[in-house]
Amino acid sequence: MSVMNKPIEAEDSAVVAEAEAAAERMVAARTEIGRVIFGQEAVVERTLVTLLSGGHGLLVGVPGLAKTRLVTALGTVLGLDSRRIQFTPDLMPSDILGSEVLEQASDGSRVFRFVMGPVFTQLLMADEINRASPRTQSALLQAMQENHVTVAGQSHALPQPFHVLATQNPLEHEGTYPLPEAQLDRFLMQIDVLYPEREAERQILLETTGAEDAQPETVLQEGELARYQKLVRRLPVGESVVEAILDLVRSARPEDGDGETGDIAWGPGPRASQALMLTVRARALIEGRLSPSVDDVLALAEPVLQHRMALTFAARAEGRTVRGVIGKLAAEIG
Repeated sequence: MSVMNKPIEAEDSAVVAEAEAAAERMVAARTEIGRVIFGQEAVVERTLVTLLSGGHGLLVGVPGLAKTRLVTALGTVLGLDSRRIQFTPDLMPSDILGSEVLEQASDGSRVFRFVMGPVFTQLLMADEINRASPRTQSALLQAMQENHVTVAGQSHALPQPFHVLATQNPLEHEGTYPLPEAQLDRFLMQIDVLYPEREAERQILLETTGAEDAQPETVLQEGELARYQKLVRRLPVGESVVEAILDLVRSARPEDGDGETGDIAWGPGPRASQALMLTVRARALIEGRLSPSVDDVLALAEPVLQHRMALTFAARAEGRTVRGVIGKLAAEIG
């Protein structure tokens, strides 16, 4: 076992205490979000895992499933400065990044001043990201990967932490621009937002149509989330979990050309393995455990891999789905 993956020893009480305290705080945050978001426990968990891992998330679901409400609640509960951008076909890159304006000083001299765009925030909601043109979509690439943007040759650092939670409608594709694979790979997880169960929808009816609507309260203080993100990277990962991640990701690549891999046109790269290494740690921390298990790998296989692979035309013609293929691959290592 490598040094970074060795178990936490008894004398390392500081890390243990910090992890236990962080777990309690994240449980409190999750509970507070549950006061305003009903019937989406898996979505809330995966979104928190995404942010705790320091990544970006793609929320995919039909309109009316509280995706915007979820992002707003997350910003409040986690103590993050948040903004929302409605992506439309006429949105320009400068509408996101900002631009330079020419100003005249009192002495008559003229200078350019950079006016920051809405991307300069800690939690950015990119609503219906696939409605913007590819040129505008690509404006987020550098920000999501490098945590800074370049305007007129000048680099501008983004606030830390910086996260993008983008939404996408899976049904209506007229007038949209599908995200290219390079940009999809920047998202740590694709989180599918499904219809709530009957009892959850009953609760939604009762809680959201009264005279008063519950509002979330701040749980984490400034800098607290960033501290927990660093803690996640310090948690140990057992050799069995590392091997499970490698087995799963490598089995999703069309190298052998037989079995399930024969249905795969292209598969996930090493960034998918990195994503799983981070997210399984974050999930363990949220659930109050000091190290992840293979069950965490199986639970996060679909949201981490599904947007990083595609099936062949023949497989799609026969009715196979990416989710189904991932499920079979996960069952083989489970």
